[in-house]
Amino acid sequence: MTALDYIVLVGYLIGVIWLGLRLSGSQKNVKDYFLGGKDLPWWAVCFSIVATETSTLTIIGIPAVSFGGTMVFLQITLGYLLGRIVVAFVFLPRYFAGDLTTAYDFLGQRFGPRLQSLSSITFMGTRLLADGVRLFATAIPLKVITDSMGLSVGYPAIIIAIGLLTMSYTYFGGLRAVVWMDVMQMGLYLLAALGSIAVLLSQLDPIALQSLADSGKMTVIDFGNQGLVGVLTQPYVMITAVVGGGIFSMASHGTDHLIVQRLLACRNVRDSQKALVFSAIVIMVQFAIFLVLGVLLWAYYGGASLAELGLSRGDEVFPRFILEGLPSGVSGLVLAGILAAAMSTLSSSLNALASSSINDVLGKMKWWVSAGFDTLNASRLITLFWGVVFMFFATLFENQQNPVVELGLSIASFTYGSLLGVFLLGMIDSRVSEKAAMTVFVTTIVVMVAVIFGVWYGPETGWIFDFQPSLERIQSDGLKGIAWPWYTAIGAALTVGLGSIASYLHR
Repeated sequence: MTALDYIVLVGYLIGVIWLGLRLSGSQKNVKDYFLGGKDLPWWAVCFSIVATETSTLTIIGIPAVSFGGTMVFLQITLGYLLGRIVVAFVFLPRYFAGDLTTAYDFLGQRFGPRLQSLSSITFMGTRLLADGVRLFATAIPLKVITDSMGLSVGYPAIIIAIGLLTMSYTYFGGLRAVVWMDVMQMGLYLLAALGSIAVLLSQLDPIALQSLADSGKMTVIDFGNQGLVGVLTQPYVMITAVVGGGIFSMASHGTDHLIVQRLLACRNVRDSQKALVFSAIVIMVQFAIFLVLGVLLWAYYGGASLAELGLSRGDEVFPRFILEGLPSGVSGLVLAGILAAAMSTLSSSLNALASSSINDVLGKMKWWVSAGFDTLNASRLITLFWGVVFMFFATLFENQQNPVVELGLSIASFTYGSLLGVFLLGMIDSRVSEKAAMTVFVTTIVVMVAVIFGVWYGPETGWIFDFQPSLERIQSDGLKGIAWPWYTAIGAALTVGLGSIASYLHR
């Protein structure tokens, strides 16, 4: 790190605050604050969706996937495209016809306020776990920088600094500021990735590049060859990626208010559909860029293993290259890009959580309605509240070996199936009652915890149930769990099935 790198990094931090406040405009009511007045251009919403689902973990994690394997991860973007097309033409027309404020308004209108509040609280827990981990992950490379400068700055101080910077423009500008900052931040982290690729290409000779083709690192299509077991246990083979990834995308972009909030902010349903479908195409391009970055890092390090590089995890490869392989100025740009990805995700979460808190939970309580609060000011205060909660929660992950980190990163797998299932029940079965829907919603979450932690397959043991087997047994018996793209599909099928049975018994 040089003086130029620090200038770039500090310049970004100053610029993001100035731009965020300047682009925020004025809000006259809650609709302006949470939905941008429903007057945001579809292309800006499209880029905001992509930036929101891109975090620090994406930037350092996707290159790690191709560094340690191939580019078959790109297959899952086909599923993402199919899932978003279904949401665009099945879910969104219903949402706009119902004039929704949050995604869970749909459940409130179809079933009742209790399920609306329950699903919203589930969403809040999901975001708190997943994005709290992402905020902590952003502090890791910054901690490395401060240590290299001889400064004794702890993780909590870095997390608080990032949180306060993000809260500043989110508090004043609402969703409008968040969306426009997402557009800028997406451009920054993609520029950083492309800059890294350019540096790598300039340093690799033709022999190193040829080794990528010879080693099969550029493989994109993989149909698998282990039958049904391979399909169920390998996350990136074609069938799993397309079917499982498509259903996962239906849940993440059709029932998660973090994304649905942006879609509801479009001027009309057609703009919302364009924003969602085109976001899948942009995601394809973005994932391709990060995967290419990973295989180029493999060639740059001569195909060395993690152990040979002195690393313990694949997601340490790109941060290492940032600090020791990039020229002056580019390192600062890439670190600014990592910050941009983290801030876009955090700001989106803060605004979505405040929106859901006001509309789905507090707005359904009699004491809140009778108190007659100024909802716009209350919305800003709740945004601050969630910011403080996020900062506190992120500091709990200072021990990187904490198994709760893994829970935080995969928490959507526990809840997305239930959420998608009750949304589908609300659309296809008019007989299901609110009580039945709430029962199957909770039941599915409990069952999915057992499935995710307890169902394993081994070459010798076959399918077994062993709740959280030891690492030694997993390695000795070659156990594999069900591939994560299937979690949402299993949960949704279980919810719809149980709900349909309940509706038949009720009839």
